[in-house]
Amino acid sequence: MSGSVKSYAAVDLGASSGRVMVGRVGPDSLELTEAHRFVNRPVRLPEGLRWDVLGLYAGVLDGLRAAGQVDSVGIDSWAVDYGLLDADGALLGNPVHYRDSRTDGVAEKVWATVPAEELYAATGLQYAPFNTLYQLTAARDTGQLGRARRLLLIPDLLTYWLTGEQGTELTNASTTQLIDPRTRHWATGIAARLGIDLGLFAPLRQPGEPAGLLRPGILDDTGLTGPVPVTAVGSHDTASAVAAVPAGAGEHFAYICTGTWSLAGLELDAPVLTEESRAANFTNELGLDGTVRYLRNIMGLWLLQECLRVWDEPDLGGLLRRAAEVPALRSVVDAGDAAFLAPGRMPQRIAEACRDSGQPVPESPAEVTRCILDSLALAHRRAVADAQRLADRPVDVVHVVGGGTRNALLCQLTADACGLPVVAGPAEAAALGNVLVQARPHGLVRDLADGRHLLTRTQPLTRYEPRGDTARWREAEARLARG
Repeated sequence: MSGSVKSYAAVDLGASSGRVMVGRVGPDSLELTEAHRFVNRPVRLPEGLRWDVLGLYAGVLDGLRAAGQVDSVGIDSWAVDYGLLDADGALLGNPVHYRDSRTDGVAEKVWATVPAEELYAATGLQYAPFNTLYQLTAARDTGQLGRARRLLLIPDLLTYWLTGEQGTELTNASTTQLIDPRTRHWATGIAARLGIDLGLFAPLRQPGEPAGLLRPGILDDTGLTGPVPVTAVGSHDTASAVAAVPAGAGEHFAYICTGTWSLAGLELDAPVLTEESRAANFTNELGLDGTVRYLRNIMGLWLLQECLRVWDEPDLGGLLRRAAEVPALRSVVDAGDAAFLAPGRMPQRIAEACRDSGQPVPESPAEVTRCILDSLALAHRRAVADAQRLADRPVDVVHVVGGGTRNALLCQLTADACGLPVVAGPAEAAALGNVLVQARPHGLVRDLADGRHLLTRTQPLTRYEPRGDTARWREAEARLARG
């Protein structure tokens, strides 16, 4: 390894907030500090739900200004959403939010041309109504798509504005349902049958490849001294988060990336494209160094975030302490149910789901919170168990990374439900994975294993041992299936 210490700006955009973190990496050191955090607040316009991408870009520039001089910049964000550019490279409207209703009923139209079984066998992507393929099908006859000459996924769009160069980073491209996970290239046959023009996409980039230099105007705006390269990282935030799972050499692990979503699964060398895997709604997204992120999407802490918004609850710690005193597994809901996808009335919708399934109805915020956390732990249990069975890959530890690591009750319940030890941390996994990829061109990190070894030596981790047996979780699972 090189003996110098380098600084990297990790732009990490989540579905509810963005942040610019500064990672300082040396031969045996890794420090992460927050330079700037800003809200990511979607806007409901007459035509639907849209991202305020200009506000996000302003937040990125403010963050780079606060970060000070860095040796590289990398950007990761949520998946599937995109901006369209015209022939002059100008943005054609605000990007559509994946929770927008325009894809309602679109999947059935797609399956009439390419049956769901064929689509999965070719792309390995689980069904989610907001996958880019369905978004493009929904937009097929719109004037905006007709005028478009380029489609850039959100991190690639921001990179283009910073550098003037266009590309499509592979890990995020793999969430579009237009990539063949075996070849790691475009699924040209699927796109042709559905009338999707792959020429809209910029050339594929691999994590670690150069993505351009900050433009002179950006240097002026941020006070940075050039040249400052932008590096393609695992630009899907889950790809970066999985890269920051602090697994030891030879460890047989599952991971759960927790935040607005919970992404639970395994890291594999090859995709699992069986019909059984499709029926279980597992996805095969691409990771770093030839890996496959074999996982299931679970609604995640979005359920609690929406409740907190309704309750205007300022004391989350106190709420979690009260929730810990509520009897376990009194009521549970299916945390993967698309009925919880849209915003609004979340406490009432959870109560209605419990009432409809004949369970006690949670009434107080503490009871609703306990229902959510028990339900998430139960969903984590099912996903980890199903992934092991479908991939024929047993595990002996579960790594929980992301914002949910700060929720000790959820981590302990996950250990209890899975019947496996949980290692929680790091909380800022996506930013750390982003930084580790940026450090590769400077020789400070060689590969996934090397980066994980550095993480285990430098980041605080908490271990949760399972309590009791898993019988009561099996009973709750059966109750949910009956409901």
